[in-house]
Amino acid sequence: MPSRPLPRLLLAAALCLGAGTARADEPRPAPVSAPACVAPGLWADGEGKPLTAATPLRRIAEFPVILLGEQHDKPDHHRWQLHTLAGLHAHNPDLAIGLEMLPRRAQPALDRWVAGELDESAFLAASDWRAVWGFDPDFYLPILRFARMNRLPLVALNVERSLIARTARDGWAAIPPTEREGVGQPAAPSAAYRDRLTEALAAHPSKEQASKAEPDTASDAPAPPNPAAQRFIEAQTVWDRAMAERIADARRTSGRAVVAILGEGHITHRNGVPHQLADLGLPDSVVLLPWDAERECDALDGRIADVVFGLGPASDPAEPPRPRLGVQLEVSAEGVRIEQVLEGGVAAASGLQAGDRLIAAAGRPIRQPADLTALVQRQTPGTWLPLTIQRDGETKELVAKFPAE
Repeated sequence: MPSRPLPRLLLAAALCLGAGTARADEPRPAPVSAPACVAPGLWADGEGKPLTAATPLRRIAEFPVILLGEQHDKPDHHRWQLHTLAGLHAHNPDLAIGLEMLPRRAQPALDRWVAGELDESAFLAASDWRAVWGFDPDFYLPILRFARMNRLPLVALNVERSLIARTARDGWAAIPPTEREGVGQPAAPSAAYRDRLTEALAAHPSKEQASKAEPDTASDAPAPPNPAAQRFIEAQTVWDRAMAERIADARRTSGRAVVAILGEGHITHRNGVPHQLADLGLPDSVVLLPWDAERECDALDGRIADVVFGLGPASDPAEPPRPRLGVQLEVSAEGVRIEQVLEGGVAAASGLQAGDRLIAAAGRPIRQPADLTALVQRQTPGTWLPLTIQRDGETKELVAKFPAE
């Protein structure tokens, strides 16, 4: 069992110990050259200041929860996660690995994978990877192989996307407890997190938001809360809570340090998952981020993460943007229906409407959302996808035209 974790401030002090007492003949970290804020291959604190310890992983491995952020489409981020995971394992082999990528229902597939009962193709099918996540599994398979090689438990952290979409549409209170996938009541988000989510939503307004926008006034009084924005914040908070609960459960039931692989939006500035973990009695988590060479230095504000690692220029390009139809789907007794059409997307341009039932795409029947997702993601720029829908009892033929760029 690892020793009792150090508080975060003590961690920072331990990592920087000796920074002001080095002798003139001792090697010092190479200066960070523009444009990189953090020199490639070096660890730094949340302000980008190099850490004098050769590696902070020995200290970090003592924490009960270690959160490794990522931008999902960047291969170098996943390579950094694997190397960091291997370094942590060298200091503390008693680890479990949490994955945002899969919902709770995929846990049996993860258990069978670690036990060696599934090969890669069987695991991807059993976990429904391409439908529930969609990003290239080759980004994550090295981490999955590492877990199996070392018999480290893998934990599915997520919930169904339909639960988050339903929360954003109807609000958490409208969802019966029996339909919440076991997720409890989230802690109220911080004001800073609410502000950040509100800004993110404002950058992609829905038709409902636009219709409810308040006119500009000279008054200093705060505008009344936007119901759509409130539900969006609530949905994000439920999402964070769901993953935090799985992390906390894994920690308490196994006694292992849990290394969670998450999108960085869930963990930066200790909002999101770290905030929910603290409410669950686990305040001593540590946030690690990879720092791309081209990333803005102003973001290193001392709060974005506890520790960052400098990456060099991208060794290969990020995964190209995946084609998107621009709809949210729901499964009903009648089949797959469109729950929402996103303004400005391919679906809106093709004439699809909320309430339409999808019957076929490119002549292939649509029996579940994954059927449509697979077809859309195979579309190349500039191509057309024929769609058969049912609207008000009438069958219609539409064509989704994907932009050339």
